[in-house]
Amino acid sequence: MKAFNDSVIYFIVVDRFFNSDPANDNGHNPESTDASHKDWFKYWGGDLDGVLAKLDYLKELGAGAVWLTPLFEQARGLVDAEGRGIAAYHGYWARDFKRLDEHLISDPAEARVFASDNTIVDRLSKAIHAREMKLIFDIVCNHSSPAHCPDEAGKVSKGELYDDGKLLTSYDNDTLGWYHRNGNVTDWNSVSQVETREFCGLADFDEHQIGYRTYIKDVMKLWLDKGADGLRVDTVKHMPLWFWQEFVSDMLTHKPDLFVFGEWFQGGCNDPASVHFNNKSGMGMLDFSLQRGLEDCLARNLYRGFFMVDDVFKKDCLFDDCHRLVTFIDNHDMPRFLSAGATPRRMELALALILTCRGTPCIYYGTEQYLNNSTAGGNDPYNRPMMADWDTATPAFRLIKALSGVRKENRAVQRGSQRVKYLSEDLYAFTRVYRSSACLTVLNKGPKTTVTLNDIEFPDGVYKDALSDRAIRVCGGMIENLRLDADAAMVFSYLGEVKRHGGLTVSFMLNGLETAYGTSLKVIGNCPELGSWDVEKAFPLEYVNQNLWMGDIDIVESAGRKITYKFIAVNSDGSTQYEDCIAHARLLPAEGYVINRHKWS
Repeated sequence: MKAFNDSVIYFIVVDRFFNSDPANDNGHNPESTDASHKDWFKYWGGDLDGVLAKLDYLKELGAGAVWLTPLFEQARGLVDAEGRGIAAYHGYWARDFKRLDEHLISDPAEARVFASDNTIVDRLSKAIHAREMKLIFDIVCNHSSPAHCPDEAGKVSKGELYDDGKLLTSYDNDTLGWYHRNGNVTDWNSVSQVETREFCGLADFDEHQIGYRTYIKDVMKLWLDKGADGLRVDTVKHMPLWFWQEFVSDMLTHKPDLFVFGEWFQGGCNDPASVHFNNKSGMGMLDFSLQRGLEDCLARNLYRGFFMVDDVFKKDCLFDDCHRLVTFIDNHDMPRFLSAGATPRRMELALALILTCRGTPCIYYGTEQYLNNSTAGGNDPYNRPMMADWDTATPAFRLIKALSGVRKENRAVQRGSQRVKYLSEDLYAFTRVYRSSACLTVLNKGPKTTVTLNDIEFPDGVYKDALSDRAIRVCGGMIENLRLDADAAMVFSYLGEVKRHGGLTVSFMLNGLETAYGTSLKVIGNCPELGSWDVEKAFPLEYVNQNLWMGDIDIVESAGRKITYKFIAVNSDGSTQYEDCIAHARLLPAEGYVINRHKWS
């Protein structure tokens, strides 16, 4: 599975982005729509042609991938909650996984998305890829829909599931046995309840039923064939690990380069269960721990400041590959960063950090326009305003554009180790280093100050700040008297090794060996690129953290051939330790990008 480390993901709640066709707003139930945008629980008109119309805007912003809320046909009725009707405008109450929701399309015939290769999804996918961007579909495997308000006949329906228009089953008449019937979760500390009971009244699928598993996997493969480069998977903590291992394996067999990341709500380094999931499921994960650290530091301004952020990075070694984490500062399930107490400048600091740290950064739609509504603390649904402005000159827009460019070209940002250069409650400076490339990020949330930084991995010279016209001089690894404005960020990039394009690149990743200072790890093998078993010519790996060494190597002579290899540790005294196993064997493709993940034997 290839991550999107060179990209910035832009997350769109489709209904709240851009309305290109008011004629499709009402759908089958006009009561589910509010054209005045006053009822936050109803459809407001955004559609897929609206996303298509704004792709050039997203390209200019620097978005490398577009994540869309689920596109499946949604439950048509209103759900009675808190004495009001709530529509499925958000996309997470599926009615038919093989049809597009009627509010998102202009031509009703295109609802049958798999009956044609020229639907709006196909046109959108082609347009995204023509701009060298990637497409991420949001999917739901855990549940269908909650009970709706009574219809004209007084009927209350729940969990009705259709297959391209044909009724398959429902919660009330579950002839296939596809639903759990265990009631709502009452004990959130019980793994069994979380995995087999309902939350928010959503009809919960029973993944033990092979008929259901086969159906949902086959459907998602059809969506992959529509041009998906990635999947964001909803509510992963509500289904058992074995299901996700099976699901991800089947998806990657169908599309090997697919990037899959899951939503384990509030998961991250401070939740051992979610760490285990990240390491064993085959998918990456949204990094809620870093989000909370940034919010506490920069929005709530809590005691310890940047120490809380650094505490998260210190635990990167808990993950087999911290680069598969997806970083963010807010999303559709929590108040926006500005609603949590941040000023616009503080929000920009948070953006600068996620755009230059490990993982893949994700920007919630409208952040670059300071989109915000703090009614009821900015909680759902007030964190989902209608996109109103498309200004390409806001400070946040310019910051994202500049740092997305740094991220795309600098391998140190994408794949490197993170090294703290200065840390206090108000100031955080770190470098990202990979081979001969490096990036320096300096964040100051306090008043104006001056600081001297040491051990900067840049050659001597003058470097321009990516976010301003200022420049600094590095001399002997030192930057003296760096002047920092209040609530300001500076980013400096140095490109050493530049990755070639085309051909075959193999990434070697190794976990599970704690090394002493001065020890290096290498890959040795039977091909010229790996030294032909000569220790002196073995391929060196880069230290990322105490649980991860990695390195990307361009394969020329051995592309398309079978290679054998193993890992060795070269100690500071020159002695060599070999893995205690027979050599690993891999048949390499002729071109592309391959990741070989291993634990030290």
